[in-house]
Amino acid sequence: MVENVTVLEEDDGVRLDRWLKKKYPDTTFSNLQKVLRTGQVRVDGKRVKGDARLVMGQLIRIPPQMTLAVPKNGRGITKKDVDFIQSLVLYKDEHVIAINKPAGLASQGGSGIRRHIDGMLDGLIYDGVRPHLVHRLDKDTSGILLLARNPKIARRMGELFQGRDIRKYYWAITVPAPSKHQGKIKTVIAKVDGPGGEKVRKVSEDKGKTAFTYYQVMDTALNKLAWVAFWPKTGRTHQIRVHALEIGCPLLGDYKYCYHQPLLEERPDLPNVLHLHSRRMILPHPVTGKKLDITAPLDTEMRKTWKFFNFNPEDKSDPFENVEA
Repeated sequence: MVENVTVLEEDDGVRLDRWLKKKYPDTTFSNLQKVLRTGQVRVDGKRVKGDARLVMGQLIRIPPQMTLAVPKNGRGITKKDVDFIQSLVLYKDEHVIAINKPAGLASQGGSGIRRHIDGMLDGLIYDGVRPHLVHRLDKDTSGILLLARNPKIARRMGELFQGRDIRKYYWAITVPAPSKHQGKIKTVIAKVDGPGGEKVRKVSEDKGKTAFTYYQVMDTALNKLAWVAFWPKTGRTHQIRVHALEIGCPLLGDYKYCYHQPLLEERPDLPNVLHLHSRRMILPHPVTGKKLDITAPLDTEMRKTWKFFNFNPEDKSDPFENVEA
């Protein structure tokens, strides 16, 4: 079966051949070179070479021999998975679907990842068309994921993300609470090797991309920790996690960027998960242009933490209402 895959923001600038190898690891090197050489892989309908750099929002045609190269246990969808993926739907119309991704489930497949949202999208086929992911959340991050219901809408939504016409609000728990009740963080970051392996880190201007985040403290518990709303104006990989660390307030349960988690060691009754949730997304509808405003409830585990500290998980306020886009 031919697949059409949208280039997500985190893959902007990646070489096509490297992207293909990452997404379809069971395709042999010789077969990969063959489908590129013969033009069976196309970008926005055009033949391209393997060293072409991808641009967010582009649509890549994947030929059947690559999609079928994935082991059978990594593809296909059971009735249980159909029911599961449909239970995640927050919003659906003729063009857009929004789901509430649970923490611990990857957005897309890759090396060693066999169960993921992208692999279950057959369960959201309506009118015979399989929806497309238009962005991604980290495996351990919960919350709103947007899907386009056809390739044309996927391109339009890719343009929306690229043009920064979307407000994405995240909820998190930081330990400790920020010293300032509100603020903005601006740094240049990139993936680099270092102590603890490859991570996103602050780098010099010539070696990375600018990341810009607003934050607003929603509530605190004895100033030892805080419920914080984040609005990443840019969409860099691990941006919120790195920016929280930048102001000295790493996210609760973020072992990648703060291995020592004394609060979780002291409070074994708290869920030992990354406390980062894509709470709300505000954007112009890709067809009508009208405001689309979607909110995702906290998942079960994070709700336990909100309850423990008497935070209000039903809060519907806009912490950035007076901040211009």
